[in-house]
Amino acid sequence: MLLGRAFYLQVWTADEWQKRASSQHKKTISLTPQRGAIYDRNGEPLAISLEADSVYVNPTEAKDYLAEQRKRLAEKPDSDETVYTLDSIAAQLGDVLSIAPATIRHHLERDKKFIWIKRRISVKESVRFAALKLPGVHSIKEHVRSYPQGRVAGQVLGFSGTDNEGLEGIERRYNGLVAGDGSYLTVQADGGRRSIGSGQQVFKGRLGKDLYLTIDTQLQYIVEKELLAAVKEASAKAGSAIMMDPYTGEILAMASIPDYDPNNFSRYRASARRNRVVCDTFEPGSTFKLFLLASALDTGVVTPTTTIDCGHGSYKVGGKVIHDDRSMGRLTVNDVLKHSSNIGCAKIAQKLGKETFYDYLRAFGFGEKSGIDFDGEGSGILRPPQRWFEIDLAAISFGQGVTATALQLVTATSAVVNGGELLRPYLVREIRDKRNDVRDARQPQVVRRVVGRDVALAMRNMMITVTDADGTGSRARVPGFEVGGKTGTAQKVDPVTGTYSVDKRVSSFVGFAPARDPKIVVLVSLDEPEGKAYGGLLAAPVFSRIVEQSLQYFHIPASQPVERVAEKDQLPLPVEIPHVPVLVSEQVNQVVGVKVMPDCRGLTARQILELMEKSGLNIKIIGEGRVVNQSPRPGSAINAKVATWVRLQSPEQEGGI
Repeated sequence: MLLGRAFYLQVWTADEWQKRASSQHKKTISLTPQRGAIYDRNGEPLAISLEADSVYVNPTEAKDYLAEQRKRLAEKPDSDETVYTLDSIAAQLGDVLSIAPATIRHHLERDKKFIWIKRRISVKESVRFAALKLPGVHSIKEHVRSYPQGRVAGQVLGFSGTDNEGLEGIERRYNGLVAGDGSYLTVQADGGRRSIGSGQQVFKGRLGKDLYLTIDTQLQYIVEKELLAAVKEASAKAGSAIMMDPYTGEILAMASIPDYDPNNFSRYRASARRNRVVCDTFEPGSTFKLFLLASALDTGVVTPTTTIDCGHGSYKVGGKVIHDDRSMGRLTVNDVLKHSSNIGCAKIAQKLGKETFYDYLRAFGFGEKSGIDFDGEGSGILRPPQRWFEIDLAAISFGQGVTATALQLVTATSAVVNGGELLRPYLVREIRDKRNDVRDARQPQVVRRVVGRDVALAMRNMMITVTDADGTGSRARVPGFEVGGKTGTAQKVDPVTGTYSVDKRVSSFVGFAPARDPKIVVLVSLDEPEGKAYGGLLAAPVFSRIVEQSLQYFHIPASQPVERVAEKDQLPLPVEIPHVPVLVSEQVNQVVGVKVMPDCRGLTARQILELMEKSGLNIKIIGEGRVVNQSPRPGSAINAKVATWVRLQSPEQEGGI
């Protein structure tokens, strides 16, 4: 029986037991993998992996060497051999790697065979380290991520951390493909899994796949340069810009300010690393009028030549008064867009109806994520029509009371420009595997048809008139080219009061070029610029500069004589009124010096409570929903002997539009 068992173990199953023993006698130490590269659409490298030295020590080896050296010196005291001590090793290594010698000395005293000292050291440190020949100190090649273009497209690319795992941006989204399999170092181990001896062997991992983005580095640089200049000039809090191919959904450029350098990501705040184009939502303002008019034209409730009575600059809707910057009288639908009439859009929205308008906005992609291959995308806010009051329908018609991302706006605008089809935006154009040269090319994906081709063409022609000399987007014109677009100016909500801020606004412009054969759609947005924060004044010129340089890069010849108009010779810019201001008691007190009743119509109970806290008024709240009636009337003096109240109703009680 013993002989049979011995034969079974030593002969019949010998290979299996030898493999088990070999695995138990080895200890593996993971090394950073070589990530696949990331290129732009033309093959320009945006993210690459470089080899770098990582330094580690074997304390047991170092102490054994010192013990043997003492014996040799005792036998040959006149030897010219360099004498080492733990202190001298720690001092020399610490000087090269900029690490406190006491820290290294502590590691050298431990009963270990492998301890990392510093991973992925710089080239300068590697050169100095190579000159050292310290006992028990070794280096091994690892990989470090490098972004050769610096800040360019930094928020799109993201970055990888110290363990070479993608943490943000494309690096994070495609980490499973780009990371590959890590290399590892093996050392001999004893029964307690402690390293023994100095033998080592490096096993190479599998290289990650390469990504080719839709981004064009040259266009990206143009967009970033002009956006940064605009943010500085306007003293804006932040800025965003995006360029898209309207017929494919490819993102050609995407930028946010403030930005950062992914090579030194830890030096920047999270707000600088955030891709605002994809993640941040804001009220779009008058750029939203594009989708109202496209919806109205597609349903046939109006035509480009239908006339709308825009009155004398004010129009009462649902207890509120909305304004235009001047009396416009009767305008065609084309001129409603050209002159950005809030009143005209409110009346067209009433013709369209809230249910139909909502369905079209959903079809344009608002209120849901676009599905772009980028983490952290915002969906925006688009409330269901059952929760719309009459004033809500009017406000949403000119881009208030609804939020969207810059990506959603440029994608929806592209649907108008390309003939009526909503495309899914994307950033990765192709995935390549170097090992077998397999390529996975992405194709444009049509999500749905939103409007008819004839309607889209009519909208394009109407958008061209916006950039006429007397249009709100006149400063978006590009010398030698015909372009189209739409300006936008929206008030921001004050987070303290929950009402619209008096001075904080978002200025934007979205447009396309060339007008008759569009190649690009560009959106520019400036957050909280100082001074006159109108989209036509601040964002439109940025669009013009970006498009002019981009068309030159595409080698598209000018279609018109190049005539540059000096700033002083330009016509006065038509002013956009972003929203109806809410009358608050503090503003009236400064004029009449007495307590007056603010205009509460359309406010929620929460806003009424915040208004009471801010103004010191005592107002009785009756009902639920939004204010539909109040006493005293707005602007009336408050008498302590007369009850002060507001009555709220829900949309269902009001009966809709």
